[in-house]
Amino acid sequence: MLSLTVRWLERAVIGLNLCPFAKSVHVKGQIHYRLSHATQKQELLQVLQEELQALQATDPAVRDTTLLILADCFPDFLDFNDFLQDADDVLYTLGLDGTLQIASFHPRFQFAGTTEDDITNFTNRAPFPVLHLIREASIARAVEAFPDAEMIYEKNMRTLEDLGRAGWKELGLEIEREQDAERQA
Repeated sequence: MLSLTVRWLERAVIGLNLCPFAKSVHVKGQIHYRLSHATQKQELLQVLQEELQALQATDPAVRDTTLLILADCFPDFLDFNDFLQDADDVLYTLGLDGTLQIASFHPRFQFAGTTEDDITNFTNRAPFPVLHLIREASIARAVEAFPDAEMIYEKNMRTLEDLGRAGWKELGLEIEREQDAERQA
């Protein structure tokens, strides 16, 4: 599961430049990966709390960001989407809002008003549900270096539209097939 997530990061997020800030932290080894096998919401919230606290307590030069991979939870996108409010509540309860934030990715991510197979949805799709824990200071530095940061999502949609489903398939990121094979192994 970890290898599929790293491959997605390298081929899609970095390879397609969907996040212009990801390459440097990946190359420097500053991304912490946590694979959670939690199956219950409360158990997952505890893992999230631990990871938020660990990120806050660790020097950014060592750990700039965390990808919390939810291996056994939320196969349904709408359930995952509902869970995000609970995740943000943990952030607020810990007093870390304004210091850290949580971004999310899901294998069945779907923008409102799109069809499930719309290629633009792949801008936010990952092999597994993922909570990306990000330092606000890192975002601020990245935005300074990339002044048109608010345009990234539009650029990403154009990138995926230009790539198309055939191009996505060529990246070797056909997630569902590989998830099934990995789970059977």
